[in-house]
Amino acid sequence: MLIGLSIRDVVLIESLDLAIGPGLTALTGETGAGKSIILDALGLATGARADAGLVRRGAAGHASATAIFALPADHPAFAYLDDKGLDYGRDEDLVLRRQLSPDGRSRAFVNDQATSVGVLKDLGSLLLEVHGQHETVGLLDPRTHRTLLDAFGAVSVSAVASAWSGWRAAREKAEGLRDLANRAAAETEELTLRLSELDRLDPREGEETALAEERALLGSAEKALADIASAQDALGGDALSGKLAQAFRALERARERALHAGAPADGAAMTRLTAACDAVDRALVEAQEASAAIDAVAESFEFEPDRLEKTEERLFALRGMARKLNVATENLPSLRAEFAAQLQAIETSSEALRAAEEEAASARDGYIFAAEALSAERRAAGDRLAVAVEAELAPLKLDKARFRVAVEALPEDRVGPTGMDRVAFEISTNPGAPFGPMEAIASGGELARFALALKAALAGRGTGPQPLMIFDEVDQGVGGAVADAVGLRLKRLAENAQVLVVTHSAQVAARSDVHWRIAKSGDDQSTRTRVEPLSPVQREEEIARMLSGAEVTEAARAAARALIN
Repeated sequence: MLIGLSIRDVVLIESLDLAIGPGLTALTGETGAGKSIILDALGLATGARADAGLVRRGAAGHASATAIFALPADHPAFAYLDDKGLDYGRDEDLVLRRQLSPDGRSRAFVNDQATSVGVLKDLGSLLLEVHGQHETVGLLDPRTHRTLLDAFGAVSVSAVASAWSGWRAAREKAEGLRDLANRAAAETEELTLRLSELDRLDPREGEETALAEERALLGSAEKALADIASAQDALGGDALSGKLAQAFRALERARERALHAGAPADGAAMTRLTAACDAVDRALVEAQEASAAIDAVAESFEFEPDRLEKTEERLFALRGMARKLNVATENLPSLRAEFAAQLQAIETSSEALRAAEEEAASARDGYIFAAEALSAERRAAGDRLAVAVEAELAPLKLDKARFRVAVEALPEDRVGPTGMDRVAFEISTNPGAPFGPMEAIASGGELARFALALKAALAGRGTGPQPLMIFDEVDQGVGGAVADAVGLRLKRLAENAQVLVVTHSAQVAARSDVHWRIAKSGDDQSTRTRVEPLSPVQREEEIARMLSGAEVTEAARAAARALIN
């Protein structure tokens, strides 16, 4: 709901702040008083085209218009703000503001955040509709007609959307297989060559890590074995043991000769000789044990002479293949399986393609069946809507006019999840005249009344949140019962929506919940437009003026009271 409109330096309005309530608000006043300025200012705030002529003559700066809307938390405007990255609070009012300079340049703001005029226009299309002598937006846009018809007829598109999703997925699968088949000839030779190379190499999971560890171990073992050989050489093999054994035997002979010569066994010389024999004997045993230990160590480090070379060759072969195929070495086994799967897919692609194409054809048939059922529902709903609209036309002095909903099949390349229909609201204003778009056939006054009839027929039929509806002189050229019928329909619309009407008809103004009078004042130097919310007494007087003209009579006042009552 529009709850406030602030206008500064727009045409004849220097400064104006309006608080706007729910229901039907009527704007009345003498011709030329400036009623359209209010709508121009609202259009300025919601992204309408504007030129420098809207800036009040003599204004010190720019013209500006600010529209304040209070919206429910689920209003589509919030999704739009999310998409545009604009900040807002769902419990706060939405403020649209536009400034217009005397040179025609303008600036746009949403909640005091600078944005583009296009954003204001998009938000305006979600927040209000204008139906008037010179402009009607919203209902004239054929892009909205299908949604309005579906809401009116409670038509669900879920089955069609599901069928569309299935058809699209099947079609994409078939197209992918078709592309694969087209590339198969060129890819088969390359894949076969690469797979053959990988088969010969036969890479295994974790092989690179194992080979790298073995290579490091073998390199260390080779160096250790060289050191052990040096130790063996240092010990001299059996030569050291032989020399020690020879030394031991020589000492033994010396001890025996000393004993035969009568040397005392416990003499100092014999004691030292015995000690030397024991030491050499121990050295002989230790030397033999050391040599055996070194030989045992050497045996534990023995490996195939070319084992390190073979390990390195295998490791380098794996890494070279990985570089060639531009993958990590550990991914070679999975790449081999992938190449094999691709070749298998190519070999069976023709069969798979036939199956996918059959599946896509079946999904298409399912979509067409669901879409045709939806089209039938829409045609039936269109017939009901036409009856409802035509029932509204006669009281609006459009009894010779006809309304219909055209539901036409779209080309297959334009169908989608909402079906295969182009929906358009069309009218014929005279018997025998062809049907056509409303804006192309109806005159200004007729166009606004057609919009009113259509809105009246759609009211309360689940068509979603209703925007602010503005009717600009919808009663132009009619009076009496027709004007009363216009007022009645506006009143009914205002029960579930906010409606603003610019009117010259007393019958329409009398139906309003709020009545504003637009008046002009000034002197030879300047002219100003002001807006006056009317009290019940002032309202009665204004409606009497509308009935009688310049001189308000008691009869006119009585007629005004009767209309209001």
